[in-house]
Amino acid sequence: MSGLRVLVGCKRVIDYAVKVRVRPDKTGVVTEGVKHSMNPFDEIALEEAVRLKEKSVASEIVVVSCGPKQCQETLRTALAVGADRAIHVTVEGEEYEQLQPLAVAKIIAKLAQQEKTDLVILGKQAIDDDSAQTGQMVAGILGWPQATFASKLLKEDGYLKVTREVDGGLEHIKVKLPAIVTADLRLNEPRYATLPNIMKAKKKPIITLTPKDLGVDTSPRFSVLSVEDPPQREAGSKVANVDELIAKLKAVGVV
Repeated sequence: MSGLRVLVGCKRVIDYAVKVRVRPDKTGVVTEGVKHSMNPFDEIALEEAVRLKEKSVASEIVVVSCGPKQCQETLRTALAVGADRAIHVTVEGEEYEQLQPLAVAKIIAKLAQQEKTDLVILGKQAIDDDSAQTGQMVAGILGWPQATFASKLLKEDGYLKVTREVDGGLEHIKVKLPAIVTADLRLNEPRYATLPNIMKAKKKPIITLTPKDLGVDTSPRFSVLSVEDPPQREAGSKVANVDELIAKLKAVGVV
């Protein structure tokens, strides 16, 4: 069997080190003039794909990002890390602000079919909306097996042996290819792109498409009514003994 064709999702998000601010009109968060980078869980997904290629398990890595033209910077980073080709699905303005996991899942599913993909690796969630839905939806649309929250990945014949992180510890499963995998934090530690590879990435191809080219309707299925900062945490107080603690709890109606 020849090497796997791997499709990796690379979302452009507000950088994890940036303090997020809510817009004055409470319609969302401030994105203008704010540093963006690749979603950290997608970095892990990409790193795993590159490692599979280094082991000759994968033959080609294609990365995809949905969003405005700035997403091409994220794709160039992915190409510098080790991806072979990139696909930019252009979504601008209000359509981008209302882009939801189901639409992204339909786009990725369509590309997986067009690219004759054997394995789709996505981050388990994006750090901006924390939906953790896209991978599962792609699996549902394609009817492929899914291995979510993966912390270890091993190919064996036509299967993948995956270790999953679950509430009670670790779960070991085997899924038949083609399949969907979503990467958890402990799957690997992503590498940095080297300067020579950054220069080489400038020559690698980025194909630009639109959702319409793929026959995907990006209309939102729900609307966000309001985005608000979490309430400020009130200061605590010390008590001298258990009796005083119980009295205070009774005073606030907890007991």
